[in-house]
Amino acid sequence: MGSVDIKPEDLVIRTLGERKINSPLEAFFAESQTKHEFYSDDSRVVIDQDLVHLRSLVEGGGELPCFERAGPRRKIYFDPKNTVCAIVTCGGLCPGLNDVIRAIVLQAHYRYGVHRIYGIPYGYEGLIPDYEHPIINLTPQYVSSIHTFGGTALGTSRGPQDVHRMVDRLQELHVNVLFVIGGDGTQRGARDIENEARRRGMKLAVVGVPKTIDNDMIYMDKSFGYETAVAAAVTAINAAHTEARSSRHGVGLVKLMGRHSGFIASSSAIASGEVNCVMIPEVPVALDGPNGFLEYLYRRVIERGHAVVTVAEGAGQEYVEATLAQDASGNKKLGDIGVLLRDRIGAYFKERKTELNLKYIDPSYMIRSVPAATNDRIYCMRLGQAAVHAAMAGKTGLVVARWHSSYVHVPIAVATSARRMVDPGGDLWLCVLESTGQPPSFY
Repeated sequence: MGSVDIKPEDLVIRTLGERKINSPLEAFFAESQTKHEFYSDDSRVVIDQDLVHLRSLVEGGGELPCFERAGPRRKIYFDPKNTVCAIVTCGGLCPGLNDVIRAIVLQAHYRYGVHRIYGIPYGYEGLIPDYEHPIINLTPQYVSSIHTFGGTALGTSRGPQDVHRMVDRLQELHVNVLFVIGGDGTQRGARDIENEARRRGMKLAVVGVPKTIDNDMIYMDKSFGYETAVAAAVTAINAAHTEARSSRHGVGLVKLMGRHSGFIASSSAIASGEVNCVMIPEVPVALDGPNGFLEYLYRRVIERGHAVVTVAEGAGQEYVEATLAQDASGNKKLGDIGVLLRDRIGAYFKERKTELNLKYIDPSYMIRSVPAATNDRIYCMRLGQAAVHAAMAGKTGLVVARWHSSYVHVPIAVATSARRMVDPGGDLWLCVLESTGQPPSFY
């Protein structure tokens, strides 16, 4: 499942120093008609929910690995009136980026009284003066409606930048808190910034909000934007189904995001109820042979008149031409499995002198660019608020996440240590098999 062996000492969250300042939230809580509490650093959430494993750890006298619970602290490290925050978004687009930016700005401004919040334009490029990207002054007015449209109001870019120059720029701007919104590569960059700031003795809190539309970062229930992406993918699948069933021997083929993890392809297939075959990176597929995918699809179309197939972009890479090329983020460029399948399916039907009406849909960038749906907006707001609570308490080198329905602090090193993947023996893939009717494997 992409998890790693975690020891309790791996989960310690670094703080910049003793917290001596009373939180501004004390007055807010006192005025509230309902009871709200501050969290202690000793408030914990157990990582492993397996009761048998937990019992063995307890009986063996071992310490349970736990995440520190996120939320407001009674004492904070930074004096709000002297605090300067900055926000940066990096990597590919994802629904909810603007919601997270807005949540951070509103929380820092109205709840903590931080009035100097900078937007770093175009990812880490914005911290390199050579690019000449002007710093953005983020105010509640600036972010008031950005959650109603997709993308990121700050702009984004891919790829690393010189960490020494980035920290130089943060020092020039007198930034105390850096919020980094991005995926595992972006968060590794945040860890490098945090390490360089520590080496210099700089009191900089670096707090990440993990972003991955593929839902493939470990130790979090889900990634923000994932539910929105699945809903948008279902719209594409429904269009493919309409096309397929409206034609004689119709096939709808939809390529979806998922470089290494097939969560979007799996969940959207289940949600649509119209998919007959799903291909994901975690499950090898034989295209040829009597029990291969092409023969299975051919029989399905002949017997039922039409079929719908979804494929994650990272599936079947053994069938496409290998390449050593990388994108700006250092990821290996994938071959286009969607186009390959389109052509192979067409050739298979042609060899059998069978009519085929195939419609190929690749909605990737349409899915990335839509505004967040309701549930994701709620999730983004809560992640942004948790990030501000952590930062004002002087915590650093962490990402905020939801784990087993609780919001927690996860050290960046832990959050980027492995990749979350669909378990071919797990209940999600079983649900895919049961909803599509496809065989457990093609061989």
